[in-house]
Amino acid sequence: MGLRSFLSQCARTLKLAVKPGKSELWLSIKICFLGMGAVGVIGFIIKLLASVLQPGAAAG
Repeated sequence: MGLRSFLSQCARTLKLAVKPGKSELWLSIKICFLGMGAVGVIGFIIKLLASVLQPGAAAG
């Protein structure tokens, strides 16, 4: 794929792109926060399990 073809596809994509409406933007924000929260909860659970299963860590 050449540079000219790549730039042509980029221009076509930008022409098709439209600004999201208020409801669509709010839905995207909620989904992002839900994903970040899920990753945080999973990380917290892993950290909690690691600290419980690690011998001698609580005595430190």
